Amino acid sequence: MQRIIVDLNITTDEYMLHYQGQVSDVVARAIDGRRVRFPSKILQPHLLHNGIVGRFQITFDQQGRFQRIDRIR
Repeated sequence: MQRIIVDLNITTDEYMLHYQGQVSDVVARAIDGRRVRFPSKILQPHLLHNGIVGRFQITFDQQGRFQRIDRIR
């Protein structure tokens, strides 16, 4: 398994664009400097009243397929 760690600060209003169909991906900078793009829908379990804030670890398999996302801080 491979992992990438990103810090996110997405407001509730920004995430609502996903529900409205205006946004399907999130583009972020990993803590190691890589630019990553992933489907916004994987963040839904982490949406709180103040949006999505924190450090997240995204795990994917050897073929680059998403496995899981965990809030780590």
